[in-house]
Amino acid sequence: MEETMVKENKMGVLPVNKLLVTMSLPMMISMLVQALYNIVDSIFVARIEEKALTAVSLAFPIQTLMIAVGVGTAVGINALLSRFLGEKEFGKADTVAKNGIFLALLSYLLFLLIGIFGVNIFYASQTTDAVITGYGEQYLTIICVASLGIFMQSTFEKLLQSTGKTFYTMITQGTGAIINIILDPILIFGYFGMPEMGVAGAAVATVIGQCVAAVMAVIMNIRVNEEIHINMKGFRPDAKVIGQIYMIGVPSIIMQAIGSLMTYGMNRILIAFTDTATAVFGVYFKLQSFVFMPVFGLNNGMVPILAYNYGAGSRERVVKTYRLSVFYAVAIMSVGVVLMQCIPDRLLLLFDASETMLGIGVPALRIISTCFLVAAFCIVTGSLFQALGYAWYSMINSICRQLVVLLPAAYLLALTGKLQNVWWSFPIAEVMSASVTVFFLVRMWKKVIVHIGE
Repeated sequence: MEETMVKENKMGVLPVNKLLVTMSLPMMISMLVQALYNIVDSIFVARIEEKALTAVSLAFPIQTLMIAVGVGTAVGINALLSRFLGEKEFGKADTVAKNGIFLALLSYLLFLLIGIFGVNIFYASQTTDAVITGYGEQYLTIICVASLGIFMQSTFEKLLQSTGKTFYTMITQGTGAIINIILDPILIFGYFGMPEMGVAGAAVATVIGQCVAAVMAVIMNIRVNEEIHINMKGFRPDAKVIGQIYMIGVPSIIMQAIGSLMTYGMNRILIAFTDTATAVFGVYFKLQSFVFMPVFGLNNGMVPILAYNYGAGSRERVVKTYRLSVFYAVAIMSVGVVLMQCIPDRLLLLFDASETMLGIGVPALRIISTCFLVAAFCIVTGSLFQALGYAWYSMINSICRQLVVLLPAAYLLALTGKLQNVWWSFPIAEVMSASVTVFFLVRMWKKVIVHIGE
């Protein structure tokens, strides 16, 4: 056992390019699958009736918050654990893992309470339509009450990622998503002798997929994750470790939660022009997910490499990993730019776009996509901040971009009375974000990166 513990982790010895590709590619694939099943889920729900789709859409803020808490906490676990492994502090790494599991259980308890006591209040604050409220309460209650799966899945997948075993997380995420896609029509419409559950069926399909993925992630940690030893017998929460986890994780939680506020604000601005403008904004998010998700997958593979080599004192590997990640992110985003600049109409027609939607959507996609390459740099650099323990840099940048610049710019441009002008708020916000990112990068480079290994 001792020999296994002191054996050098691949993140410290494998050629950086090969390491980055082998760790990121599985995550990129799983992220794309995640994007796919979210769209498929909505397609099946829409076949029930439009009010069912509306009800599920209204649940988005709570689901986003759930993901923000689960994934954000897991990001803190991932970065801290990878750093301790790099420092060869195996006991501390195990402590981080145990406290991370404890935090996953606490997160579940929070949303269990929301599911029991808060769902009706949540929907009552948004709509007075009894049909929508009925559908929504069915759906969101199940999602919240059975949310243990998503929190355990997030945590145990990050434990695998922190030791470089991203292939296994691709398996767990892919399996969970496929199970969801298969079960959706069966449970919603009552195929193969199953009861017709409607919207509740969509929720049940989602949580079953999450629970199966969580169980698989637990088993894989036990069987293949030799660097981490999890034994909860006699466990007591460690306030210092929990604080360190949240020091990294809270900014990530806040950044993801901010996205919901931004979406809500933009919808309020756009709907003043026309309902179709809001629809275009929704379609844009679905389309851009297929461009941004691979970059987020790249980040998930990059963060443990950066954190490990930071802990190991290897400045050269930290810098090389970061530079290669920026290169790959820009390359991925370039594909998105080409598609949205050259064939925006064909992309919109995938969603049965009307002539009105095409008239609004074509310039929207072309304008917004002009900032994709800048966004690639900002996203990767933000993950560098997180990996090296400066996650609050990313949080400040995200707040400035989405709440301080994007929404006010969109509001002011809307006052011109021209809808097309509103879309320029995205490039404006991204240029500001890039400026802030460069400022923080230079500061951290001088303060931290040049001193790694000294």
